[in-house]
Amino acid sequence: MTASPLPPHPRLTSLSHGGGCGCKIAPGVLSEILRSSRGLPVPEALMVGIETADDAAVYRLNDQQALIATTDFFMPIVDDPHDFGRIAATNAISDVYAMGGTPIFALGIVGMPVNVLPLEVIGRILQGGESVCREAGIPIAGGHTIDSVEPIYGLVVLGLVHPDKVKRNAGARPGDVLVLGKPLGVGVLSAALKKEALDEAGYRRMIDTTTRLNTPGTDLAELAGVHALTDVTGFGLAGHGLELARGAGHRAVIDWAQVPLLEGVRDLASRGFVTGASGRNWASYGADVTLPAGFAEADRALLTDPQTSGGLLVACEPQAVETVLAVFHRRGFGQAAVVGRVEAGPAGLTVA
Repeated sequence: MTASPLPPHPRLTSLSHGGGCGCKIAPGVLSEILRSSRGLPVPEALMVGIETADDAAVYRLNDQQALIATTDFFMPIVDDPHDFGRIAATNAISDVYAMGGTPIFALGIVGMPVNVLPLEVIGRILQGGESVCREAGIPIAGGHTIDSVEPIYGLVVLGLVHPDKVKRNAGARPGDVLVLGKPLGVGVLSAALKKEALDEAGYRRMIDTTTRLNTPGTDLAELAGVHALTDVTGFGLAGHGLELARGAGHRAVIDWAQVPLLEGVRDLASRGFVTGASGRNWASYGADVTLPAGFAEADRALLTDPQTSGGLLVACEPQAVETVLAVFHRRGFGQAAVVGRVEAGPAGLTVA
């Protein structure tokens, strides 16, 4: 059954100054903003807070259950309202999977320019989010709405995990292997889309990857050989790889030739279709990244490319690699690949 035609309305991406996880405040600026928050009291039951920039907060309820709490929202990355809702919901739920948990319910976050967008369009955004929550097996149990200058949509998501199976971004060990669950390039595709230079096949690839729930995270929580887990979103592979390295106090090494890329994105990046967030990311953390001689500008843009609803990045012991890849492949993530390793410090990121 096809959706009813929508009344004429502006392109959603024309109403936002940034799209998807490219809206994120640059990591260096965010760190400065949050600096004053680190003196707050921390209850003993709070297992994961803001100390390592992890994907979600985790609060121990009892010996068998810990509560995962996260929120994520952003402005449109695409013009189709239903697709926008699907992408935003998938991205928000991902943080629960990135902690190794199972989502249990969500709350909606909605800010819309109600005098600019027809109510039918706003309804389609919410329906898109609902469709992904239905796929994840959770209800949207409430939320909050405001009249906003730019369209904003996202979710608060709560989940559960056994306290002994929480997967943080800070547990990587020297000798670990790095596995990436999804290919890179979403930001590049979104930049091309905004400039009306993305063909239908490219758009379908973009929607396919950004609406694929990171369900392998729940299975990975069961593996003792998985030492750290995070998802690659707005700070790019380099930024989230650095968070993993800093949390461990060691060095992450990325084998760039092995990193999966969405079809066509290297060509688009070389033609200048990159987001402003990519440059802001590099300005924030580039001093801690070592690149090989002659590393192409397009490759650096992809290394820092903001991934909306990006893939899981796993640090696991070498003996667990085949099992980790099997988990991804069983869940439909055929492009999951070994992309690097963890070496003894100092903390930082090297691209080989």
